[in-house]
Order: sequence, then structure tokens, then C-alpha cells
Amino acid sequence: MAKEKLIKSPKGALDVYDLLKKYYDPTSETYRILVAHSECVAKKALQIEKRHREWKLDRKLIYEGAMLHDIGIYLCDAPGVYCFGIEPYIRHGVLGREILEREGLNELALICERHTGVGLTLEMIQKRQLPLPHREMIPISLEEQIICFADCFFSKSGDPTEEKSVEQIARGMAKHGQDQVQKFEVWCKLFL
Repeated sequence: MAKEKLIKSPKGALDVYDLLKKYYDPTSETYRILVAHSECVAKKALQIEKRHREWKLDRKLIYEGAMLHDIGIYLCDAPGVYCFGIEPYIRHGVLGREILEREGLNELALICERHTGVGLTLEMIQKRQLPLPHREMIPISLEEQIICFADCFFSKSGDPTEEKSVEQIARGMAKHGQDQVQKFEVWCKLFL
């Protein structure tokens, strides 16, 4: 018996499950974790959109972006989430961008690339010598920022449906720099 979907897709939305099944075996543990995580991110992101109808956000884009933001994880070496690729996990956003660009989904592709943490600046990429292209990878539109923010609340390791507290997220971000924490705190005031 198929598991009931956590959220209902907005009218006219892409069938994200069909697209995910193109790259993932739907009977695999990786697919289960990815879908559970993505549905939680999408649900939280759509709740934020609903609270801020005055912003006239693109609900369909938020849903599709939240559901597909991690499509590149299978190419990475992350055994904790049953991903046995060869790429470092930090590259999953860039790899997701490449996948979605091949699918002709350029706007969604940018969401993949820009969703890591609260975004990765060129300065951060260069300073930390991250194995990423040398360019800004920060969420720009409100839709991108909301997806990025919602993603911070859910981890794929452990229980992908367990929501982290604001305090847990801030503590985790602190090891990447106070600027990351400050951006997250600004988003908390804006979105919560």
C-alpha cells in the first residue's frame, strides 16, 4: 500500500514524484529519506507562504523547489543517507542544478544550487577551499530564501521528519560562522 503524501501539490505543479523516480529507485531507502525530507521542507515552506499571502509568492515554485532541492544527493558519498556516489556532499546542490538544467527546469535548478545552509558566498567558497564553482550561491528571491530557510529545520540523517528547533539550528550554524547565524536570525524574524 502506498504511503499517503504529506502535502498536496498546488494546481498545475510539476509531478515531482515522477521526476524523482527518474533518478531514484522508488523502493530504495534513499528515495524514502529524500521524499520524507522534501515533503517536510515543502510543507513548512508552504506554511510560510500561506502566512504571507500579501507577498504574492509563487506557491507552485515553492512547492516544486522544496520537493526537488536535494535531487542531486544520490551522486554524493553520503552513506548515512544511503548515497554511494563519488562526489563530496557539499556538491549536491551544484549537481542538482545540473540535473534540473538538463530537464529544462532552470529556475528550479538555481534553487538546488542556492539552498545549502543559508547560502554560500563566493568569499566563503574560496576561503574554505570548497570543491565548488567560484560564484555566489545564495538564495535571491523570497521563494528561494523560504525554501532555504525551511530546509534548515529538517535533516536527512536520523528521522527526516523531525523538526529541529531554532536554537538547535543556530548552534549548528555557529560552527560555520556568526554571519550564517545572523542571516538565519533575520529570516526567523521575517518568516516565523
